[in-house]
Amino acid sequence: MVSHHDHSEHSVKIIITEHGIADLRGKSPIQRAHEIINNCVDPQYRPLLNEYLEMSKTAHTPHTLSCALAMHEEFLKSGDMRNTKWENYKR
Repeated sequence: MVSHHDHSEHSVKIIITEHGIADLRGKSPIQRAHEIINNCVDPQYRPLLNEYLEMSKTAHTPHTLSCALAMHEEFLKSGDMRNTKWENYKR
């Protein structure tokens, strides 16, 4: 969720990070999310992001607006995004 972006999710085909490579070609939004989480996200955050994805699988493009910024709110509150408890944000 951003106010501006230069590349939509449809134009990005491959993501490379220090944690791995995600080949997104031909994948649905949910498949793309799994690929990015499992291959490019820091291992410390994978369980938390997989939980978010499971909660958000209600549409073709997964979002849960009440939880979308929860990790950032938790960082401001506690200094560690890994402390996010989804039940505190779900409505």
